[in-house]
Amino acid sequence: MTDCIDIQGAKVHNLKNISLQIPRNQLVVVTGLSGSGKSTLVFDTLFAEGQRRYVESLSAYARQFLGRIGKPDVESITGIPPAISIEQKVNTRNPRSTVGTSTEIYDYLKLLYARIGRTFSPVSGIEVKAHTTDDVVRYISTQQKDARMLLLSPLQLPAGMGLIEKLTLLVQNGFSRVAAIQNNALEIVEIEDFLQQHNSALAAPSLYVLVARLSATTDDETLSGYADSVQTAFVEGGGKLLLCPYPPALDKNDVPQGEWFSNAFEADGIVFEPLSEHLFSFNNPLGACPRCDGYGKIVGIDEELVVPAPQLSVYEDAVAPWRGQLMSQHKDYFIAHAQEFNFPIHRPYNQLTKEQKDLLWRGKGRYKGLNGFFKNLESERYKIQNRVILARYTGKCLCPECEGARLRKEALYVKVGKLSINELADKPVHELSDFFAHLKLDNYEQNVAGRTLQEIQQRLQFLQNVGLGYLTLSRLSNTLSGGESQRINLATSLGSSLVGSLYILDEPSIGLHPRDTQQLIGVLQSLRDLGNTVVVVEHDEEIMRAADQIIDMGPLAGRLGGEVVYQGQVPASSKQRVSKSKKAGARNSLTLQYLCGEERIETPVVRRKLNRYIEVVGASEHNLKNIDVRFPLGGIVAVTGVSGSGKSSLVKGILYPALCRLINSYGEKPGLHREVRGDLKQIKAVEMVDQNAIGKNSRSNPVTYVKAYDEIRKLFAEQPYARQCGYTPSFFSFNIEGGRCPECQGDGSIKVSMQFMSDVTLVCESCNGKRFKSDLLEVKYKGYNICDVLNFTVDEAIDFFAAQKEPLVNKILERLKPLQNVGLGYIKLGQGSNTLSGGESQRVKLASFLTKEDNKEKMLFIFDEPTTGLHFHDIKKLLEALNALVNKGHSVIIVEHNMDVVKCADWVIDLGAEGGEAGGNLCYCGIPENLAKQTNSHTGRFLQKYMA
Repeated sequence: MTDCIDIQGAKVHNLKNISLQIPRNQLVVVTGLSGSGKSTLVFDTLFAEGQRRYVESLSAYARQFLGRIGKPDVESITGIPPAISIEQKVNTRNPRSTVGTSTEIYDYLKLLYARIGRTFSPVSGIEVKAHTTDDVVRYISTQQKDARMLLLSPLQLPAGMGLIEKLTLLVQNGFSRVAAIQNNALEIVEIEDFLQQHNSALAAPSLYVLVARLSATTDDETLSGYADSVQTAFVEGGGKLLLCPYPPALDKNDVPQGEWFSNAFEADGIVFEPLSEHLFSFNNPLGACPRCDGYGKIVGIDEELVVPAPQLSVYEDAVAPWRGQLMSQHKDYFIAHAQEFNFPIHRPYNQLTKEQKDLLWRGKGRYKGLNGFFKNLESERYKIQNRVILARYTGKCLCPECEGARLRKEALYVKVGKLSINELADKPVHELSDFFAHLKLDNYEQNVAGRTLQEIQQRLQFLQNVGLGYLTLSRLSNTLSGGESQRINLATSLGSSLVGSLYILDEPSIGLHPRDTQQLIGVLQSLRDLGNTVVVVEHDEEIMRAADQIIDMGPLAGRLGGEVVYQGQVPASSKQRVSKSKKAGARNSLTLQYLCGEERIETPVVRRKLNRYIEVVGASEHNLKNIDVRFPLGGIVAVTGVSGSGKSSLVKGILYPALCRLINSYGEKPGLHREVRGDLKQIKAVEMVDQNAIGKNSRSNPVTYVKAYDEIRKLFAEQPYARQCGYTPSFFSFNIEGGRCPECQGDGSIKVSMQFMSDVTLVCESCNGKRFKSDLLEVKYKGYNICDVLNFTVDEAIDFFAAQKEPLVNKILERLKPLQNVGLGYIKLGQGSNTLSGGESQRVKLASFLTKEDNKEKMLFIFDEPTTGLHFHDIKKLLEALNALVNKGHSVIIVEHNMDVVKCADWVIDLGAEGGEAGGNLCYCGIPENLAKQTNSHTGRFLQKYMA
């Protein structure tokens, strides 16, 4: 194979000296069991070498670290193009970063508004223009031919200069006439005659300097001469001039009739900001709202805390601080005077118009509103009861100045297609794409903004192609899931139109409903068709079948993996698989067994009877359409639906925080809903098992999280040499001083800060990455020191400790086996938690719960896509672990797209039918068999194939 990436002798981590050729300019999927060596091959070998070669081409400052940057343990890699890695993690925690800024679409929007935006006065609604000389000349040329006009400038008196002095100066500058309003008419007067009359009653505002007499024409040479006069008129008039027909006439306000022009950007007495792209940036002091500094929120009185039940009316005590005997006087006063304001006191708060809500909050006349109510409490903070009330209703709330738009009000006066930039940013991507598709511009605007519009539409289409059409550009980046962040990076990469590059993606299908997978496949193929090599670590069946080639790593995980068991196209049948495997000399591939139907995850024969439930009533958070949803207890409940249908809003935004408050009496504020009811006494605790890291630094690891390391440290502290030296269990911890390496403080590595580049992590030269002092490593158990044990995989550790016959060892085994049961037998005991994927972190948390002793307290576990990063075979293990939780009496709720998990659930809640505004409805709830019959459900249609 000539045009390929040739890898020879790769031995990184568990790779067993493998050699393979990856075809260039093709879509290649690398798959296999978790821990089989996929990421090691793709990221730690292929991408690491590509990145190392890139750094090698940089400055001498960067190259000084090359001697310490580890080179992948591989004999040779040839044919590797420039590598770009797109990983499945949230890009940033920056509260200023949004979908629009990270995709660069907002940057193009700023440019669009700066170039063709039209400013409208908030007072009169008229368009504000700063006229140029060309505008005036163009106006003259459009008038009736030979129509006579006067070019006038309003007389400007500089500070400290009198009228006579100003007129004298005009004569000296070559002007001979003024237009004066006298006897209810505009008369042309010679300045010399005017000076002789000394008419002191005539004020400067009644005088206009006659700059020129004009006749309408289309002759270019004549118009060019007019341009000089117009420019002079602008200067003399302080930026203003008047073109009035001859003979002149006055309107009812004694102002000359005609067309006013101004080169100042003002209207209705307001001077507006000149347009520039910085005016529309909330990351720039020129554009950011001065009240919230561009964050969109401030610490203040939170509307949702003040009105916790918006389905109630003011009469029904919707306003929480007006409840109670003392404060109800404010409610009574408002109700008594509501008729004066025409305020509907019996209408639910969430049905009030914006004007009615403004009246309630801002007040009118004698009524000062809720803002005045809290301001009065603030003025009397010395009273403890006032401080308690203020603390109760204070939180993060929308900035009252910009109302969450983040921009200063001057930027919001600018419109394109009758919409301001924040109104566009609040639209879902699919609606925004439709807006630009139907945007009508004149020839000038099209010429100026044509390329900008093309870039915006192209990037919006890329976002839709990766299944993110439901997102808004104003959505914060730190609220996105790992899969959404990765697909945004993918869309951004497409927008850059790079060619000849190596794109490496880590499970881009995460968080994607099967309905949207075909769109993602199209994006990956278009990236390939541009002339790039696309290598994807993936477990999704549809993506594997669409690949030009798959590379299956295995045969199993950890030390039993690290080999290429199959490379080639996905065979269509079992018979074809066997023949291809023999021809390729490959071993039996678990992946091919599942793809060809030899192995499968079986559908449960019997569903659990679920009689108890918890119900969320009136869920209205984000796009949820005021729905009532029952979550049965005592079984596995799957919540599914297309991306953006409202799953996370319902489960993570409402159910979990509401239960935390009900059970623990504290927790985050839940999303909008009326109440949570049902058999609440059946659960004593609720746990959210999400994909967040299990620790905040590299010293945190799986074995510590499941409490097995405590027993391992005790075991080493009991060894004779440890007793002799006085080493206690704390000496074997890398979190406190004692036995850990003082140089790296137990990290095993040191981070070097690089200017204008990402930090470089290097192995600690003092301990060579072993994390402990050399004296402590002399303590050994059965020939292994503490560092050796931490380098064991979970499977290796279980085999090692199972061979020992000591009471303390049994406790270690009890805590390690759940890690093996959830499919994490391949990870190392001391592996840093910051190196674990989101799915691996989630399964470590699951294992920690499985290690706990059986107790009578029944818990509700909520999982957010636990199949992330899991092979078919690993999903089977995961389902066994989840069933083990249920068999202990607990309840499990899973937010999931994987159809194998959905079909094995006892109850399914399907939201949709689409994402964004078209979602948020309860489409189905019941057993999977009946969902598969629902032809109007996207989930139901895909589930049919799995239920067969």
